[in-house]
Amino acid sequence: MRLWSIDLSYLDSKGLVALWREGLLAQNVLLGKTKGYKNHPQLLRFKNTDNPKLAISAYLHFVVDEADKRGYSFKRDKIIHNKKCNNIEVTSGQIKYEFNHLLKKLKVRDPKRYEEISSINEIKLHPLFVKIDGDIEEWEII
Repeated sequence: MRLWSIDLSYLDSKGLVALWREGLLAQNVLLGKTKGYKNHPQLLRFKNTDNPKLAISAYLHFVVDEADKRGYSFKRDKIIHNKKCNNIEVTSGQIKYEFNHLLKKLKVRDPKRYEEISSINEIKLHPLFVKIDGDIEEWEII
């Protein structure tokens, strides 16, 4: 499961579709509807908010917004809440790690996309997140 902190426009089509599926799985985990994935490290950032269910819902709305921009038809009604929530902090180290992780995937999976974004210096974030200084997040599996 990979719930990206970086701007979703960087993802290729396979990455965005996978994110949608994994985000819906994360929502079900946080709703207590699954037996597995309960302790997945990618969920910690949502679990550490005041309202994890609202946070994952807000995250997913931005995923659907990106899908809409690309002409995809993700079903927004699968998201349990339609409310905004507070931003979630993400460290500068985590942002760099995720961007480089995506570049490695794209180099193999979508070389054109890789070329389009590989020279980016100022990495944009998923709109739910706000950058703070710091190393890679403790929950990240390297």
